[in-house]
Amino acid sequence: MSEEKKHKSGFINIIGRPNVGKSTLMNALVGERMSIITNKPQTTRHRIVGIVSGDDYQVVFSDTPGYITDPAYKMQEHMNSSVQSTFHDADIMALVVDVTEDYDPTNPLYAKLKQPKCPLFLLLNKMDLVRNEPLIKAIESWSKHFEFAEIFPISALKKKNTEALFNTFLKYLPEGPTYYPKEQFTDRPERFFMSEIIREKILQKYYQEIPYACEVVIDRFKEDEVKNLVRIAATIYVTRKSQKGILIGPDGVDIKEVGTLARKDMEIFLEKKVFLEIHVKVRDNWRNDEKQLKRFGYDNK
Repeated sequence: MSEEKKHKSGFINIIGRPNVGKSTLMNALVGERMSIITNKPQTTRHRIVGIVSGDDYQVVFSDTPGYITDPAYKMQEHMNSSVQSTFHDADIMALVVDVTEDYDPTNPLYAKLKQPKCPLFLLLNKMDLVRNEPLIKAIESWSKHFEFAEIFPISALKKKNTEALFNTFLKYLPEGPTYYPKEQFTDRPERFFMSEIIREKILQKYYQEIPYACEVVIDRFKEDEVKNLVRIAATIYVTRKSQKGILIGPDGVDIKEVGTLARKDMEIFLEKKVFLEIHVKVRDNWRNDEKQLKRFGYDNK
């Protein structure tokens, strides 16, 4: 009689500077559209958990905001705090760097990785953009500063080497229990992803300060099972009245476009028809208001 296969599980925390491809990697590994992806830095604001389960394993990935070395708002301080929390509960730390990125000795994030309490992986992302020689130099350079359990050149966007990476993660995970129901793929509610979809469209459409001055709150999420429809009401908060005007646009044309694009992605995500209603309100200086930040979910968890 063959021996029963042991169940492996654990927490893999993905960290790195802003805009190095952490969210793209998370989406590639989990197989769901977990984290919003744009070409703008500081896209991810909250720690997002993605869960991959098999018969004999459960991997819990955590995508964190990019660490900001000089935060300008309390909101960014809270984002950094969520990164700091990943050092306490990881079975594997995965440091994602752009393959062209140089080591910065002044970055506090790197200082914390000098004495890892768990295996540390180096993931050199965007490998498809460089030739072999720069890749080899990058590996040599980073290896001078850290003791890596594994080094993986990857392309998260094109899913190159990501399957091999996932299989290697499994080898390093300890035996453990099932932390979440096997069918669950995240610890976040559907409302959270609806707000992230709207925020993604804002990041894609607007420039300069506008996307970073916005926060999205889902006020209503009501399912109509008979009509296979979800009615969603959302509010976009900005810091100044002038930003509200830019966001709405002449005759409401810009906010209408945001709503249309968001609704289409919501319907794909929920696999249901969506009726979406969006309002824009001003909350002065919300990025430095602890009460508002707590309401918006910046609670350092």
